Amino acid sequence: MNSLLLGSFPNKASLVTPGGSCWRSKNWTNNCLTSSYAPPTASWPKRKIKKEYNFLRFKQSSLVFRCEGIEGGPTCQECNRKHIVKATSGQSFESEPPAFDSKRILTSVKNSLDAFYRFSRPHTVIGTALSIVSVSLLAVQKSSDISPLFFTGVLEAVVAALFMNIYIVGLNQLSDIEIDKINKPYLPLASGEYSIGTGVTIVASFSLLSFWLGWIVGSWPLFWALFISFVLGTAYSIDVPLLRWKRFAVLAAMCILAVRAVIVQLAFFLHMQTHVYKRPVVFSRPLIFATAFMSFFSVVIALFKDIPDIEGDRIFGIQSFSVRLGQQRVFWICVSLLEVAYGVALMVGAASPCLWSKIITGVGHAAMALILWFRAKSVDFKNKASITSFYMFIWKLFYAEYLLIPLVR
Repeated sequence: MNSLLLGSFPNKASLVTPGGSCWRSKNWTNNCLTSSYAPPTASWPKRKIKKEYNFLRFKQSSLVFRCEGIEGGPTCQECNRKHIVKATSGQSFESEPPAFDSKRILTSVKNSLDAFYRFSRPHTVIGTALSIVSVSLLAVQKSSDISPLFFTGVLEAVVAALFMNIYIVGLNQLSDIEIDKINKPYLPLASGEYSIGTGVTIVASFSLLSFWLGWIVGSWPLFWALFISFVLGTAYSIDVPLLRWKRFAVLAAMCILAVRAVIVQLAFFLHMQTHVYKRPVVFSRPLIFATAFMSFFSVVIALFKDIPDIEGDRIFGIQSFSVRLGQQRVFWICVSLLEVAYGVALMVGAASPCLWSKIITGVGHAAMALILWFRAKSVDFKNKASITSFYMFIWKLFYAEYLLIPLVR
């Protein structure tokens, strides 16, 4: 059988396929035989040759597949390698977004807090909190009054008042969006950071929270302070017939005077005196001084706040004193009023029966009067930033006064 196979398939011979084409093996020559193979008549050699022929066809297809892979066609290994690369790169790509998302979330939270900070007008928030704490101390008669009861009463008043403060300044911004685009473009509503819907939601929420807290505390002086502040703050800003009192200089000043000078001093003092300490109503000398002094200061704030905003107020028909009388004239009226107030405070301090109160309040008010005068002389009226900076300095004097008021005796 071996001899038959060797005789039938010599080393350098070619096999002609049934279709007449030549098939080449790696060990064979490239020449095709022109004649077909004629085997012996026996049937078993034919079957063996056919089996060998099928085996060689299988080997040819395997060689062709491998050659195509070498010449540039895709192979299984290459396909697998591509999928592995894609899977690896996809895994690394998907591992990055969590860090990116956390950074984006932190940035979003930071921007949201900054926008709310500007929306709340922090200088008014600080002024409200300081004034309530200061006036509450006027109700303290002995050291034992500084107790958890005192801190609870102060906290109730401060939180409820701050909620109402945010309502008032927020409503004012909602009513002044177009004006603020000129005067205060950094505010969230004017800059577009807050939509009108967002502003309305914040304002409505904080007003409801303020009334809810005032009601559950059960202090009538506190509740009426919140209610009157709500009414005057709404009348000052909202643009409906017979309201928007900020258009009229005298009415605007009276609104601020009523809240900052009268309501804050009297209502929150009575909240501590009658609700917290359960004592009868008494209007002490320090309380009368605080109300009178802050009346001057409230008028100054009401007049001065419009000095930097004269451009937008003039365009939109807000007849503030600054629009009607001019910036410099109103500026020096405000400085003069404060100097008069400090003069009165010096006389009140000098008349105090307590030596320590006389010294502290006298030196404090004299120092603030001098600082105010020299600071006013350096203001550049052609520079809006300089005027705005001085306005914020007025608020710092406002804060400092509330540090001195509890020391008046």
